[in-house]
Amino acid sequence: MRRREGFTLIELLVTMAIIAMLLAVALPRYFTHLDRSRETILKQDLAVMRDAIDKYHADKGLYPDTLETLVDQRYLRTIPVDPVTESPQTWQVVSAPDGDTSGVYDVRSGAAGTASDGSPYAEW
Repeated sequence: MRRREGFTLIELLVTMAIIAMLLAVALPRYFTHLDRSRETILKQDLAVMRDAIDKYHADKGLYPDTLETLVDQRYLRTIPVDPVTESPQTWQVVSAPDGDTSGVYDVRSGAAGTASDGSPYAEW
């Protein structure tokens, strides 16, 4: 009798079924963690830019004209990329509510959609 080397079809099918079950459990959790990490990065980027706007206002007595002004004056190294839209061009600039001052009073994300907590990204 000759002994054959290798795996049988049943062994391969069982192995593939186990791998498929593990992926079915792991992938949804992976994508959920990716979304949460994007939200965390978005919150951090907004906090850093708002802090730079406040420091600029404290130093100069007025708000910056654009976000690029913060980079030119070295309050920011670069304008961060919005992690949801994956573009640095989608930030929404908010003017001062009193209307007397011009410039960048606040910044918000230009991303459409809602976060995992149900709030729209545009309201952060």
